[in-house]
Amino acid sequence: MEIKDCSGKPYPIFTIGTVCECRFEPGAQPEGSVYFLKLILPKETQSLPKPGQFYMLKSEKSQKPLARPISVFHVENDSKNPYVEFLILKKGAGTAELCSLDAGNEVQLLGPLGNMFKAPAPDSSAQQPQKKICIIGGGIGVAPVASFASSLPEKSYDFFASFKSGSYGLEYVKPEKLTVTTDDGSAGIKGMLPAAIDEKLLAKNGYDAVYACGPAPMLAYVKQIAEKAGIQCYLSMESRMACGMGVCLGCTIETTEGLKKCCSDGPVFDSKILKFEKPAANACVRRSPLKAAPDLSVKIAGISLKNPVIAASGAFGFGTEYKTVFDVSRLGGICSKGLTLEPRQGNGGIRLWETPSGLINSIGLNNPGVKHFIENEMPEMLKLGTVAIANLSGSTLETYAEAAKLLDSTPIPLIELNISCPNVKKGGAAWGLTCESAAAAVKTVKEVTKKPIAVKLTPAAANIAGIALACIEAGADALVIANTFPAVAIDIESGRPVFNNIKAGLSGPAIRPLAVKNVYDVAQAVKTLPESRQIPIIGSGGIAEWQDAVEFIMAGATAVEVGAGTFINPLAMISIIEGLSSFMQRKGFSCIEDFRGCAL
Repeated sequence: MEIKDCSGKPYPIFTIGTVCECRFEPGAQPEGSVYFLKLILPKETQSLPKPGQFYMLKSEKSQKPLARPISVFHVENDSKNPYVEFLILKKGAGTAELCSLDAGNEVQLLGPLGNMFKAPAPDSSAQQPQKKICIIGGGIGVAPVASFASSLPEKSYDFFASFKSGSYGLEYVKPEKLTVTTDDGSAGIKGMLPAAIDEKLLAKNGYDAVYACGPAPMLAYVKQIAEKAGIQCYLSMESRMACGMGVCLGCTIETTEGLKKCCSDGPVFDSKILKFEKPAANACVRRSPLKAAPDLSVKIAGISLKNPVIAASGAFGFGTEYKTVFDVSRLGGICSKGLTLEPRQGNGGIRLWETPSGLINSIGLNNPGVKHFIENEMPEMLKLGTVAIANLSGSTLETYAEAAKLLDSTPIPLIELNISCPNVKKGGAAWGLTCESAAAAVKTVKEVTKKPIAVKLTPAAANIAGIALACIEAGADALVIANTFPAVAIDIESGRPVFNNIKAGLSGPAIRPLAVKNVYDVAQAVKTLPESRQIPIIGSGGIAEWQDAVEFIMAGATAVEVGAGTFINPLAMISIIEGLSSFMQRKGFSCIEDFRGCAL
């Protein structure tokens, strides 16, 4: 039984649809950029979507936390099973999942959601009671307006469709006049929407109303010309959503009547109340794609790295362990397992605990000691064809100093000073929690070695930017932002903490936004210093794909460290290097400095 609210609007339902067909739209260019998805709904489905409405869709096998809002392209109330069709722009990971479904797969549907397009009411007193309307679709925005068009009498409207390249989604459109524009001239009129329609044409054709959906710049243009022509205009808007029901308040858009929820107040709005702000200036200035491969090399404390991708300490052993997995010489650098003056067995009990999008570890600096490293592991690291970095930790200033003295007489070019390990009871992250203790550790090590040091900070610090500046004042040559986040896990069967030390370190994609925030904050603080005192930042935390690396670099990092990402995908760092190179070539960035810190 269909349940309605007090205004008579049916409440959305949560149901499961079965994939009947999933294929790419042949007319969309580039090929495979837009997909057609047909879902069979359960027989008992009571509420079918109206033109302009949408569903929140999520594959049953999805790895993404949120469903995606997808407008209805077509619906049929078949006698056997109703079905609904969608056109999906393959844009991100969530839509890519929906575009990779097979017949028989199941999809979660919440809906139908939002309001609908309403055709102007016929004027019974006029000689021509059927009012003439103009429908405009841009790109994937063709889908909802095509749904609206198919609900109208044939040839009762004109339809304008604007694409960058190719054309699609017009099979249910039966207009009096169809006009197609493409930016590249591959179909219809060459050019975008203004090449086909303006306020003069709207007025000349005598439209009673305009309905449109598409990218925001196009909708702003449609609003402008319709209002200049004095014609009623309705626009279907788009915004990021979490629930689709007006609960999360994440999809609000600005209007002359205050903030409106795109999902429940819209997505169709009277254009008169909509406000289109000019987009913020793009920090990545458009450049011509590079003809040659970009230069990925960077310098950290005067040391040249062939690229900015470094294997993080604790996630890559001493580098030799991965020699049979891939060519480790392709990496920019390799950080050793965390080293202490004396050998350590590490923590007892459970050491690893998987979490959604992350990994909690309590290894406890299990390592052979600096002397053993110098005699055994270090010579092999130095043969790997990339920059070898020694990660050094300690429980007292004295042990830091003694170990640093030993490393000072070796060919190791760079020391990563670890004052942030959360998995030990003495020392570790405690050194990085205050400006005074962090500066003391840095000063102590600098006094006994001529080697540059990159100080690895803890995200547990209340003022990580202040501590970073204190480390610079004490002589740090680079900063690593940052180590794992303190975390606790409870075994619900025993009711006890999982780890013997109670607290452990969380890594993996779950922490990435927090890590980016720390890099951003520290980079802003470093920028306030005289240029001669500014030092490079190495970003770390949740990096698993090349896009993650780009984000850290745009936040101010010169290089990045990959830790748990290697456990997720042993070839992650190679993929990151290749993806970063392709991104830079496409964007016209000849070197890392061309976009480093552009978001600051």
